[in-house]
Amino acid sequence: MAFHPDICIRGAGIVGRTLALLLARERLRVALVDSPVMAGADVRAYSLNGAAKALLQDLRCWPDSPAVTPVHQMQIWGDRGGQLHFAAHESGVGELNCMVDVPVLQTLLAQAVQFQPQIQVVQAPVAAPLTVVCEGRASQTRAELGVKFDTTHYDQHAVATRLVCARPHEGVARQWFGWSCAPGLSQPQAEVLALLPLGGEGGREVALVWSVHPLRAQELMALNAEDFAGALGQACGHALGDMQLSAERALWPLQLARAERWIGSMPGQNRQAFALAGDAAHALHPLAGQGLNVGLADVAELVRVIHAKEFWRPLHDPKLLRRYERARQADVLAMAWVTDGLQRLFAQPGPVWQSLRNLGLRGFDRSGPLKHWMTQQAMGPSTPPQSGQAHG
Repeated sequence: MAFHPDICIRGAGIVGRTLALLLARERLRVALVDSPVMAGADVRAYSLNGAAKALLQDLRCWPDSPAVTPVHQMQIWGDRGGQLHFAAHESGVGELNCMVDVPVLQTLLAQAVQFQPQIQVVQAPVAAPLTVVCEGRASQTRAELGVKFDTTHYDQHAVATRLVCARPHEGVARQWFGWSCAPGLSQPQAEVLALLPLGGEGGREVALVWSVHPLRAQELMALNAEDFAGALGQACGHALGDMQLSAERALWPLQLARAERWIGSMPGQNRQAFALAGDAAHALHPLAGQGLNVGLADVAELVRVIHAKEFWRPLHDPKLLRRYERARQADVLAMAWVTDGLQRLFAQPGPVWQSLRNLGLRGFDRSGPLKHWMTQQAMGPSTPPQSGQAHG
């Protein structure tokens, strides 16, 4: 029997598979275009907020410990003594967010897809009233559709790996804003170093994301494992004692990007439309750890719009898809403004800028209601999207 999907999802990563499972619960037929597997070990770990956790729990795809590590505190150090501290108990919650092992989450989602009869995994795109592009920031489909991806390249690359530490992380996410000298440069360059807890409660493993100048990144990647751990220990003040690499290092350039439009008609097709979601629609600096949270919020909003649509309105209707585009563009723009602003603020050299931003950190740390409100915004809502019978 021929399979005629209502929606084709291009990209079977975390965002694409989550979307497929949610749409299948709406009793829509979904074609999910499989994605090539990343070469080598995956060292990524994502910080997921309450909204993302509720969404994945609702799909029964939330991992168990030690693949999930609750973050109870977040400590941030500036470049001249400024500090900022967030604690879950100050907001009356058990955790600020959770660090989730990417491979484990991907496996759970893939298994759930296999047991969902409304989803058919395909190796190539198929025609459907609506195509959702979830291929990531280097999306080939987005380029073929002629959608411009406005990109600002930061003068930084991310160096990522995992390490085992002498002391337990105690559920604390640690981040340092600082400066370093790269070979071939006449002055120090800004960098952001984050150590994120892994391995469950009481674990001693951390994920590293070290955002540095490209020349500094090349220098770090060329070091042997022992010297790299030594350089890292010096940069973070040996906060967790001696560290040893437990994975290979990965490297990628950092950028701020967003698609000029998130929806449109498929070329040459009057009754077929597309929508972008996840990194195919936007890319943020990792300093706030919100990349996957924003992508899953795209998914939740698109499903909400489809669930609430008029029974007579088709999935390719431009007015329907504009509801999704308007809702998400505003939120993504706000998050991009915050992450880009912080990156640029801490990249300004000179003692005056150092004093101003570190005074700002101290003032914000003592701000009370404002700090509490910002914590709640970062944690996100905890209610999963509605699901049920789709109309039409």
